[in-house]
Amino acid sequence: MEELEQGLLMQPWAWLQLAENSLLAKACITKQGYALLVSDLQQVWHEQVDTSVVSQRAKELNKRLTAPPAAFLCHLDDLLRPLLKDTACPGKATFSCERVAEALTLRVRSELSGLPFYWNFHCILASPSLVSQHLIRPLMGMSLALQCQVRELATLLHMKDLEIQDYQESGATLSRDRLKTEPFEENSFMEQFMVEKLPEACSVGDGRPFVMNLQSLYMAVARQEIQVGQKHQGTGAPQTSSSAPSQGTDSQLLNQPEEPVSLAPSLPEPEKEPTVPSSPVQRPQLLKVKRKKPRGLFS
Repeated sequence: MEELEQGLLMQPWAWLQLAENSLLAKACITKQGYALLVSDLQQVWHEQVDTSVVSQRAKELNKRLTAPPAAFLCHLDDLLRPLLKDTACPGKATFSCERVAEALTLRVRSELSGLPFYWNFHCILASPSLVSQHLIRPLMGMSLALQCQVRELATLLHMKDLEIQDYQESGATLSRDRLKTEPFEENSFMEQFMVEKLPEACSVGDGRPFVMNLQSLYMAVARQEIQVGQKHQGTGAPQTSSSAPSQGTDSQLLNQPEEPVSLAPSLPEPEKEPTVPSSPVQRPQLLKVKRKKPRGLFS
């Protein structure tokens, strides 16, 4: 399920308005199952299931429909895509949200092959590590990236001021007085920003400004987190499926929903341990290689 976990991390957040509930959500659907993350900025809920759970839940909610798990996953992907990608185009499904105790249920009503289709996403409270992975660490990375950007822009403004000063000392004059600017003072700018702009700039609201303005930066930071994590694993096995951006992941999920998917999990074959010779001492082969003498320029 590692592909699902990293695929979910690479997905942007979407803003949902379901009746009186304003939610942030992200989802990743593959042939192995789906992962969903939902937040109301107070709590975070999560569900991750495989094909066996999809098949069982589909039988419970849709007794008149018989299809392989891949068909249901493909249909769920078609239903969630308009909701998460373009809120102005709600698609052909009805969504509702219900909270019971610490759980959240996202209900879906639609049609599949001319018959009613129902689905319930049963989300439980996300673990602290999951919240850190999808919110705390990316937001900290975004804050550091924006701070670095501000410093770079301040340096650029100082260089522009020096360039303008050089032009003025050479006798250049402005053709339009309205274009004249004062030299940039970083401390004065920060003080004025804190007083005048900060209250509006840090207004989180229902999370919509974060979704509308910062998702490209969020995904860039998330991609960097994945790459750093792969370097620190030290397994030596490249993970090509998680290193690439998952913008096109959803569209490549279930191209053939009519093909049945086996419900039995494929267990990996146990790795054979390399046989160790009985000799107590074995010199590495590298010691037998003779070093070549360096050849100088005049040898």
